Amino acid sequence: MKICIKTKEGASLIIGLISALCVAACMLLLHGVWWMALCAALIVFVVMALLALFIIRKYVAYKLKPIYSIVLSRDVHTREVLSELRDKHVENIGEELTAWADTNDKEIARLKEAERFRKQYLGNVAHELKTLIFNIQGYISTLLDGGLEDELINRKYLERAEKSIDRLINIVNDLDTISKLESNMTRMKMEQFDVVALAKEIAEQAEMEADRKHIRIQVKGADNLPSPFWVLADKHFIGQVFVNLIINSIHYGKEGGLTRIRFRDMLDKILIEVEDNGTGIAREDIPRVFERFYRTDKARSREQGGTGLGLAIVKHIIEAHGERISVRSELGVGSTFSFTLKKVDVSDVK
Repeated sequence: MKICIKTKEGASLIIGLISALCVAACMLLLHGVWWMALCAALIVFVVMALLALFIIRKYVAYKLKPIYSIVLSRDVHTREVLSELRDKHVENIGEELTAWADTNDKEIARLKEAERFRKQYLGNVAHELKTLIFNIQGYISTLLDGGLEDELINRKYLERAEKSIDRLINIVNDLDTISKLESNMTRMKMEQFDVVALAKEIAEQAEMEADRKHIRIQVKGADNLPSPFWVLADKHFIGQVFVNLIINSIHYGKEGGLTRIRFRDMLDKILIEVEDNGTGIAREDIPRVFERFYRTDKARSREQGGTGLGLAIVKHIIEAHGERISVRSELGVGSTFSFTLKKVDVSDVK
């Protein structure tokens, strides 16, 4: 029969009991007085149990000392981990340490990924800004080297320098917006408004940009709805979401294409979709479309004047509202960006 001892206290009690039984048996054999044997057994049981518990604890502490050293070297919630380990049964310590190590490994992997993303992000920022600064420097150098005397060269290079400066300002402004959203420095000013009316307003403002590629912008479903679609959100930032998504659909849209904005009633939320029939996004690029400075077509995006931060800003704004944004896309067919906003009952509109 196999006896399994799971605790320090259990082991000490068994040692005390065995010692007491041995002493009682010896006393009975030598003196034959049962009450003397019982008293001696009780005394031996208490003394041996306490002594065994003390020795076992010292032994376990000695064996666990190297593990404690590792925990201390990690400097991750050290006091909490050590106190928890001391309170655990011996047989559970291995499992607890394994679980703790797994948690730390995951945390280390997450920190490494964050560090990789930070380095990539800083590299992208440096590349974007350096490219624009070198362009401006080149245009100015050309003008200083005699281009000022030629009116054609003069105007052409000044216009190019102006475009580069405008794009530089846009990048800095977008970086500032993302930074404030990430650090929660920008609070959402929640208000009730008709999201369909806002989409129409932004679509009208984007018509001039769309006309350059003969793209039609259609706010579908706005005219046949039983009532306006009222939502509770930050009107300014949701307007920015519409601007970025519509401009993105135009930049990557086909000549003579269509950008469609649709609304669906989802009980307590409004589902909003911005759909285009443009070039689409490759499947391997879809998970990264919301990353800062990530472009599926870098040359084309720079040609269009994009900062590479538009979709990242959209994601941060939607998440600041406690919602999510997703994208469906197929190469050569088009893309659909979908997000939700909290619905407001028309009867509750102030």
